[in-house]
Amino acid sequence: MIEQRNIAVCILLSFVTCGIYSIYWFICLTDETNTVSKNGGDTSGVIAFLLTVVTCNIYGLYWAYRQGEKIDEAKSDRGIPSNSSGIAYLLLSLFGFGIVAYALMQNELNKLA
Repeated sequence: MIEQRNIAVCILLSFVTCGIYSIYWFICLTDETNTVSKNGGDTSGVIAFLLTVVTCNIYGLYWAYRQGEKIDEAKSDRGIPSNSSGIAYLLLSLFGFGIVAYALMQNELNKLA
């Protein structure tokens, strides 16, 4: 089940907790995106986070792109027009605006919930 989250609260908690909440948010985004897409067997949120840490965020860039692809796939399966948001998430993460990418992903998941 996908939980609708208030994006402003998630961003505020990420700053107040010095990024600890953003780790939890990353894991939830991954698991919920896997739930809405056909790729239920993809990498879990915890494994994706560990791979991101071990590869010094190289996997995190791939993760951002792949999240966009999965969300677009889920939207097209439901008959909702989709755009190539994977590239936008990748660019945001690449230039240090990962929290904006998280917010956009959460917005799309809230619409799909």
